[in-house]
Amino acid sequence: MYFAALLARTEDGWEASDTELDDVETLADLADLAREASPDDDTVLVLIEQEDAWFGVVRVDGEEDPRIYVSDAAAAARSSYGEILLTDELLGRDPADGDDLDALDLDGTEDGESGEDDESDGGAGAAGAAEAVPHGPVGDAQILDDLGVSEKELRSMVTDAVTEIAESLGASETLEAVR
Repeated sequence: MYFAALLARTEDGWEASDTELDDVETLADLADLAREASPDDDTVLVLIEQEDAWFGVVRVDGEEDPRIYVSDAAAAARSSYGEILLTDELLGRDPADGDDLDALDLDGTEDGESGEDDESDGGAGAAGAAEAVPHGPVGDAQILDDLGVSEKELRSMVTDAVTEIAESLGASETLEAVR
């Protein structure tokens, strides 16, 4: 079960909105969705949480590139919403290293599942992609420092992280209204 919300900082404090990610296919789509939530180019946070498996924070400040933090890249890689956040740049991969067909899991296995013939493709494909995603946090752990959530606090969050972040920002009631 997923929960995703947008928190937009305004002159009057934080405004929250529940968000549906079904039409979001790329990080650029997600950033555009966040920018629409704040016409004044204020800070917008996209908070995504999959039960107690992983959480992600995407911060959009006006037209700047989005900043991303994911608590557990390996867990996020097994979900469609997590895959949106796990860009080649975030994972330190060169996009030219593989072509798009290698990432599509055309061998008939589920995401993250290994097939009998994994060795026949020379280690590329799903098995190679899984190895490229580290276990543990990736991204900008200082993403919320200036908002009162230190890197140490962010890295220590495991369960109900979205609620903890909202509490630290003084936006827990606002977030609970859309939950």
